[in-house]
Amino acid sequence: MPGRTPFLQSMTQEAVLAVLKTVKYPGYSRDIVSFGLVKEIQIDGAAVGVLIELTTPNPELGDQIAEAARLALRDRIEGLTDAHVQVRVPSAQQAAAAAPGTALKNKIPGLARVVAVASGKGGVGKSTCAVNLACALQHLGATVGLLDCDIYGPSIPLMMGLNERPGLTADEKLIPPVAHGVKLMSMGFLIGDDQPVIWRGPMIQKTIQQFIHQVDWGTLDFLLVDMPPGTGDAQLSLCQTVPLDGGVIVTTPQEASLGVVRKGVAMFEKVDVPILGLIENMSYFTAPDGSRVEIFGHGGGKAEAARKGVPFLGEVPLFTAIREGGDAGVPVVVSAPDSPAARAFIEVARTLMTRWG
Repeated sequence: MPGRTPFLQSMTQEAVLAVLKTVKYPGYSRDIVSFGLVKEIQIDGAAVGVLIELTTPNPELGDQIAEAARLALRDRIEGLTDAHVQVRVPSAQQAAAAAPGTALKNKIPGLARVVAVASGKGGVGKSTCAVNLACALQHLGATVGLLDCDIYGPSIPLMMGLNERPGLTADEKLIPPVAHGVKLMSMGFLIGDDQPVIWRGPMIQKTIQQFIHQVDWGTLDFLLVDMPPGTGDAQLSLCQTVPLDGGVIVTTPQEASLGVVRKGVAMFEKVDVPILGLIENMSYFTAPDGSRVEIFGHGGGKAEAARKGVPFLGEVPLFTAIREGGDAGVPVVVSAPDSPAARAFIEVARTLMTRWG
């Protein structure tokens, strides 16, 4: 029968795992195996037992996944007599304790806080905010690292004015290059300027794991993670791979951006990552005559933060100096820390630092 896996006396766990890879996590195109939910497989003659552990306290979700797994096993393994699927669902307290960045087993030694900078869509200035926020935290006295997780389109090397290959420690860990007092890591340091990265999801996830665990970050008050734009499988996978203490969402005032803010909030909520707040970028423009021009509207970010019940970290106006700093590799917080543009980022950083006192 087409699409079925024949039953063999020597059937292996790998064969069962291949079947379970066809079971999608509800609402996503990723499967339960790649999300790391399948914890145990037992084979006894013509019977198969599977243990699945969820990270979300949702019994209905567990029932849905269990039924889908049973149907896949029965449909695709010919001769199977029994498919026992057990799904463990954590309590709300257990889920909170196991949230990325809060469980001690997930913490990376030396990294006090790991914070994602994300956006629901491209074009809102997320990376610009990430580099200036990193430099602003450093300006305020924090030790800071910045990890560029936009594997397909790394922009941190350009914006921080650095393009050099990382060195290696004696135990073969990458030594992050430093620019403007901030430790950096990016795929842009490892490939040529015009070389595309054509990888599937598992390779991306493996690379991010290496950037976290195989880089000699030393001791940092903050490691900022510049996420790729969007809220799809890749972003969800990164949230589960990186031990995040919280997430910052960047948006612009117009409704087209605010609509996807809700998706960004939902993404962090789904993986139990605390939302530290929302930044409204390109909030307004100050014309040469001093008048204020709200090109993309105004106040939408603050209102959306209030609607979603998340903190509003501040608004960053549209300044030519911000764009020029990014193109020149010297963020405006570094080149002109007393300018209105830099002060906007520094106030956002100060607000963020008060989260932990």
